[in-house]
Amino acid sequence: MKKYLAEMIGTMVLVLLGCGSAVFAGGITGEVGEGVGTLGVAFAFGLAVIAMAYTIGNISGCHINPAITLGVWLSGRMKGKEAGMYMVFQVIGAIIGSLIIYVLLLGDGYFAGVTATGANGFSGDVTLMQALLAEIVFTFIFVLVVLGTTDSKKGAGNLAGLAIGLTLVLIHIVCIPITGTSVNPARSIGPAIFDAIHGGDAISQLWIFILAPFAGGALAAYCWKVFEKE
Repeated sequence: MKKYLAEMIGTMVLVLLGCGSAVFAGGITGEVGEGVGTLGVAFAFGLAVIAMAYTIGNISGCHINPAITLGVWLSGRMKGKEAGMYMVFQVIGAIIGSLIIYVLLLGDGYFAGVTATGANGFSGDVTLMQALLAEIVFTFIFVLVVLGTTDSKKGAGNLAGLAIGLTLVLIHIVCIPITGTSVNPARSIGPAIFDAIHGGDAISQLWIFILAPFAGGALAAYCWKVFEKE
């Protein structure tokens, strides 16, 4: 149970600090990262992962992302039942983090634009195929780094958390303008729920941010298995 609670708290922190940076920096006008910029939001997500990696890493492994859990399970590092419970508590944690943001935002003039709750979405010149491709590819990269740096024989040891967090920063820098960057189904589910409560339509695109990260995580697990055989 400690592992599941750790995953819940870790995911809550990721959503609260990561999505919160986008919401409070630019949510009033709907511009992503208006105050701190894309780079600031990217670092908020990455630093949240680094902080949690060194806080709960020894308890649960600090997945705080169902796509990572899927990759770890497909790599044979955990059992299916445990992986399922990880995902459930990760989603619960994301909802709690999103609830805190939602409550802090209650008031006139705060809800405007896609980033009002930190929900993912795409529009304008970005097509459905581009959004799917971006989320699949960047999740693949992220999960591959996780699997590689945490490998018991070939991993980065105590530096794994730093490498994973900085990779997430890089991914956000590139992907924020495309989809707002998910690469994490739980991170997308929480904000989408509260966007819907406020009357938004981000939940209509939510399937993309569940399907694509899972596909990317599965591809990363397969790729890492190939590397392990050599």
